[in-house]
Amino acid sequence: MYRERRAALPGAVLWTSVSTGGPVRVLPDGCLDLLWSSRSGLLVAGPDRTAHVSAGTPGERWLGLRLPPGTGPAVFGVPAGELRDRRIPLDALWGRAADEVAERLGDRPTAGALEAVAAARLSAAGGPDPLGSRVAALLDAGVSVTATAAEVGLGPRALHRRSLALFGYGPKTLARILRMRRAVALARAGVPLAEAAARSGYADQAHLTRDVRELAGVPPSKLLAG
Repeated sequence: MYRERRAALPGAVLWTSVSTGGPVRVLPDGCLDLLWSSRSGLLVAGPDRTAHVSAGTPGERWLGLRLPPGTGPAVFGVPAGELRDRRIPLDALWGRAADEVAERLGDRPTAGALEAVAAARLSAAGGPDPLGSRVAALLDAGVSVTATAAEVGLGPRALHRRSLALFGYGPKTLARILRMRRAVALARAGVPLAEAAARSGYADQAHLTRDVRELAGVPPSKLLAG
């Protein structure tokens, strides 16, 4: 019941789903989402430190725009850290502007219309902070936090401070989340866990298992089965 595709916004993903009423486990990814629910209207999903488990109403329709790490703050107008581990109505951030957006989108917005809202906000903000994509790409490639800081010309404290605003957490946490996602993607593609762990930068399979338990809330076997 879940579908996704690339959005026109660089690095963004458009997705749709219809809830069955059962729990859905969403892994952390350093992203912020602009959401529409047939039950709750327009919402913002902040960056999660651990998996977010939601249980929607059966038949509830969802449309979402997942913004790449570092882009959300420019769209929503607040640092990512203020939205960490939160799901809030859009009007809590945009006030009357959110009401105008909701009226314009109507009762059943299209993916293109939702993306146009984010694109307009991003353009008005002058685009995303380019540091976000640089840092996220380096960490996702397995570059150490120390080497990443040096590559972008920042000291460790400055990188941590900027990361809190861009991603909702520090670079070490983001690197850990991205590493887990790399390993899980490999495992879902059929790569044995031990090999997936080694290829993703883990010391061993046990190290991967601990991270999955802590970040996803379940062991790898249950996560992959789901």
